[in-house]
Amino acid sequence: MSARRRKTLLLDLDGTLVDPARGILGSCRYAMARMGHPIDDDEDLRWIIGPSLRETFARLLGGRGDPEAAVQHYRQRYSEWGLTEAAPYGGVHEVLAMRRAEGTRLFLCTAKPAVFAKRVVDHFGFAGLLDGVYGPQLDGKHDDKGDLIAHLMEVERLVPEDVCMVGDRAQDVLAARRHGVPTVGVLWGYGGREELVAAGAEILIASPAQLLD
Repeated sequence: MSARRRKTLLLDLDGTLVDPARGILGSCRYAMARMGHPIDDDEDLRWIIGPSLRETFARLLGGRGDPEAAVQHYRQRYSEWGLTEAAPYGGVHEVLAMRRAEGTRLFLCTAKPAVFAKRVVDHFGFAGLLDGVYGPQLDGKHDDKGDLIAHLMEVERLVPEDVCMVGDRAQDVLAARRHGVPTVGVLWGYGGREELVAAGAEILIASPAQLLD
């Protein structure tokens, strides 16, 4: 299976199109401090990039507070500053423009709430390259990425044989597999080779240009 042969790509955002570390990690530390459980500056939090916020804060709090309250603190900072504390990965714009010119349909499929995801793709110039932006609602609807993919495919009338997921975390791979959709795992994000292989990614790529192979 080659990503180039698929008519439609479902694209993860964080760790795939943009490096969001500064905004996400800063907002997470802010939220935990507001919850009364500050995180040491030297603690590695990169694992939080990818999973849903509710899942992340439930794990970080470990029963010491309400994850929903932490999510609200996070969103307070993220909506004001964190959205733009990111950087597009080199070559991604160009590759997506080439795929679009070839007739490939491109949909954002992200664990980031859709209202924030739309602001990110607008800010970094991806909006004109995408056929649609899909993410969870603020109330948690479609927080599960498998449910989100099912929703996207139903709305856009897609069939698995025409679709490929592109993402950097196991959540992307496992969610896509639930619907018979193969995944291209990207190695420039936050999952890494071992995680992606264990989850069942069909192809691993080390640069955006390999989406043209």
